[in-house]
Amino acid sequence: MAGASSPKLRLLSDGGYKRTFYLVKRLETEAGMALDRALEDHDVTGGQYLILSLVSREGGRSSAELARRAYITPQSMNEVIAALEYKGYIRRTENPDNRRILQVGLTREGRRLLTSCDKAVDLAEAAFLSVLKPKKLAELRATLEQLLVAARR
Repeated sequence: MAGASSPKLRLLSDGGYKRTFYLVKRLETEAGMALDRALEDHDVTGGQYLILSLVSREGGRSSAELARRAYITPQSMNEVIAALEYKGYIRRTENPDNRRILQVGLTREGRRLLTSCDKAVDLAEAAFLSVLKPKKLAELRATLEQLLVAARR
């Protein structure tokens, strides 16, 4: 970009660079590890929990539709769905209008697990974000939502 100035990269104490993308990626990694730790006793990974949450909100959709909503490949979604189905948390049923389409939904056990996971994740998220005052947290959430909308354009 002609005329655009590039910000100076400053080395951080841990050897990383203070590039915004770097900080976002580091935060994503730390949040993912905190999520996995919160779910250690619940028989699911962070990724599986996120899919259970999506199925809870978007139940009755096909794996392909869920993959689009989760921004992952249909193959990756099918792998997660198969693992959760094997554990008894998800079921696939034929769509009454098109028997070639399998709709994904939570089982009773899946709903119980999600409720339990939500409680653990609520505690982990509160601890993870406890350094922010409520106003700063609201600003962070608004900024993240704004960036997500802009990234999808």
